[in-house]
Amino acid sequence: MNYKKFTAEEAASLINNDDVISLSGFTATGCPKAVPTALAKRAEAEHAAGRPFQVGMYTGASTGESADGCLSRAHAIKFRTPYQSNKDSRTALNNHEMEYFDLHLSELAQYLRYGFLQKPKWAILEVCDISDDGKAVLTSAVGISPTIACLADKIILELNSYHPKEMVGMHDIYEPLDPPYRREIPVYKADDRAGSPYVQLDPKKIVGIVETNLPNEIGAFTPMDDVTAKIGQNVADFLSAEMKAGRIPKEFLPVQSGVGNVANAVLGAMGSNKNIPAFNIYTEVIQDSVVGLIRSGRVKLASGSSLSLTTEVLNEVYADLPFFKDKFLLRPSEMSNNPEVARRIGIIAINTALEADIFGHVNSSHVLGTKMMNGIGGSGDFCRNAYLSIFTTPSTAKDGAISAIVPMVSHFDHSEHSVKILVTEHGIADLRGLSPRQRAESIITNCVDPSYRPLLRDYLKLSRSGHTPASVASALSFHVAFAKTGDMRQAKFEA
Repeated sequence: MNYKKFTAEEAASLINNDDVISLSGFTATGCPKAVPTALAKRAEAEHAAGRPFQVGMYTGASTGESADGCLSRAHAIKFRTPYQSNKDSRTALNNHEMEYFDLHLSELAQYLRYGFLQKPKWAILEVCDISDDGKAVLTSAVGISPTIACLADKIILELNSYHPKEMVGMHDIYEPLDPPYRREIPVYKADDRAGSPYVQLDPKKIVGIVETNLPNEIGAFTPMDDVTAKIGQNVADFLSAEMKAGRIPKEFLPVQSGVGNVANAVLGAMGSNKNIPAFNIYTEVIQDSVVGLIRSGRVKLASGSSLSLTTEVLNEVYADLPFFKDKFLLRPSEMSNNPEVARRIGIIAINTALEADIFGHVNSSHVLGTKMMNGIGGSGDFCRNAYLSIFTTPSTAKDGAISAIVPMVSHFDHSEHSVKILVTEHGIADLRGLSPRQRAESIITNCVDPSYRPLLRDYLKLSRSGHTPASVASALSFHVAFAKTGDMRQAKFEA
């Protein structure tokens, strides 16, 4: 291998104030770790010396502690997109210490190619192998790696031996042409391959290699409880009934699932439901529950942009690569989240709502309308284009002081036109073909916690005219009550 080897500190020393960096990975997996950590230390030293030091940062999705965490605490990020889930990053952007703009994950790669955003100077990629002619095998995630490798002026590689070289073959790297030359992505079923098992880099751009042996930084999800288990069961029962009614084909359809304990509970319940045949997954994030479903034969193949597995489960996969290798496909987010593919192959999209309102609008990103939580992620990529779009949420939070279903969402991410099914632990609201008043009645009856049903019915009585019975004066009364008293049940309505 003819590439220069250097330390993470030496690599970080090449990056200057106001440079724009871009990182491989998708969630806290497949992300570079050594160089961002060293860059954060450099920023701290520069700030201590009274000199400015901040970089712009593009990523596939969220990153881990070594990137978002370290760089946020070092006040080293000038702007950031498209998604984050780190508490320090969240604090910084909500305090206006960094500029952050939310974006559908499928759009970032093409935004960069179209020139809508500043071109990255640096691509920092985590790989498990690199050939002399620039064939790079990524590790446990892809994200926007192909695009940033092409656009960046210079490339730094973290060659991470924690991930086996034998991963080659688990990736499907494809980058579409830009309009007016774009063709359809040739994926017609979940296990189709469209591209290459490696990212082709320009060897002349590779400044050097930092050798590491570092695990991913995926934390354990909250364990399943009675509420999430019931939500999972409700979704599985609904899908089983849809098959029986002939509204889902007997072969079933590919499933996209969001991130977190609710998503794991849903997949687990689907795997346990013998009326649902073994199915494929076409999603963005592949979580722990999928590995057990593959072992049991309930999931045939999982396609996504990342293996977002806890260390223990990822090690289980690596220890049995001959079994798992042809059962995972890791793709760029531009493929995994592509609306055209989702519409073509008929994805059943199951995502988690932060809050929903009685008319079926969903907020995925903001607390009380102003504080960013994580971002819209890929939920919009899928829900608008799904065969069937399902949103799930526990009906309440903070011991009932917060209702996840409100008169009007405090921030709007997904419209009533995209949300087809809403599920809580209390039941299922099928919103297909319903008017606004009918949707409201279905959601209140089937999904709202009993302690909030009288309040929401009282709200509906405030407006007797108009197609959508909303009250401008009282639409955010739940949020106002929580801000004043800490309990949405104290909401007061104005006529």
